[in-house]
Amino acid sequence: MLQKLDKNTKEWYNNKTKYLPGAVCSMVTKYIKWENNKGFCPEELEAAKELILTGGLVAFPTETVYGLGGNALSEEAAKKIYAAKGRPSDNPLIAHIADIEALNLLVDEVPEKGKRLINVFWPGPLTMIFKKKASVPYGTTGGLDTVAVRMPDHPAAAAFLRAVSVPVAAPSANTSGRPSPTLARHVKEDLGGKIDMIIDGGQVGIGIESTIVDLTEDIPVILRPGYITKEMLEKEVGEVRIDKGLIAENVKPKAPGMKYRHYAPKGELTIFEGEQEAVIRHINHLAEEYSEEKVGILATEETKDRYKKGHVICVGSREKGTISKELYRALREFDTWGATFIFAESFSGEPHGEAIMNRLAKAAGQRIVYL
Repeated sequence: MLQKLDKNTKEWYNNKTKYLPGAVCSMVTKYIKWENNKGFCPEELEAAKELILTGGLVAFPTETVYGLGGNALSEEAAKKIYAAKGRPSDNPLIAHIADIEALNLLVDEVPEKGKRLINVFWPGPLTMIFKKKASVPYGTTGGLDTVAVRMPDHPAAAAFLRAVSVPVAAPSANTSGRPSPTLARHVKEDLGGKIDMIIDGGQVGIGIESTIVDLTEDIPVILRPGYITKEMLEKEVGEVRIDKGLIAENVKPKAPGMKYRHYAPKGELTIFEGEQEAVIRHINHLAEEYSEEKVGILATEETKDRYKKGHVICVGSREKGTISKELYRALREFDTWGATFIFAESFSGEPHGEAIMNRLAKAAGQRIVYL
């Protein structure tokens, strides 16, 4: 297990970094590319490493969404991440690692249930919350004595994190509140000119953020649903609870996405829940009623041809289970088109429906109409 910070990290702390928190405008953002059959250009990967170790910010792909990375052991890097995103500083960041040994830089002890989940789900789309080590700054943890950690399952992320050799704090690489980025161009739309580098790894595979589970209590608690379901977790560790206070306003959020409106397009989004024919009929009626507005309709491959008015954007297929991968891309397309009102079908009951609806409901500000 790693017991000490490596030489580069010590030098970074001694140098106190030449970057200033909040200095995120008028920056030249560099772009490098991960090629699936070639990997990184060595010189470009070295440049990305140097940026992290000298206080810079690098956006990189994971299997879930693109992350905005900074040194997780640096208070100043955390401040820069919050400033670039326009993110509230009490919203915790997730520390990303490349191997199990790096976990020792962040936590003193991993409970037995955590070890079981690590063996089964890492690398992968599962974030676990542990009691933090004293060396982890409160800027990274949103002022909490716990730290959120995950090991992404993406070859570009793994290569980047191995090269950097320190944990990398990385929320989604978007302006706070906007749909998360699933393509490098989404990162550019929000953060171009505000961060040092973007690594282009193509479209991500899953498309929604990781499941977050709190392991600081005897019974694990899900704080954010994701690709790893409650049933999958319970198969490995027994009883798992789902947190009931995800949108409470009077408590510090223990994980990203619990407190603030997220994933939202610029137009007013409303979700319609009910029997499919009733939903289609009602949305068609509203599209006719709002004909003088720029109405967008979020539909699937199976229903997109059923709408006669409005600008229909397909979010993927229910039958093929591709909705989670395409959700944020579709929400961003409504912004490009300029939708003022967006009417969305519900995806409850679909594969990973709980996670999809968690994101969609937050994007709608919990505006759900039950038919």
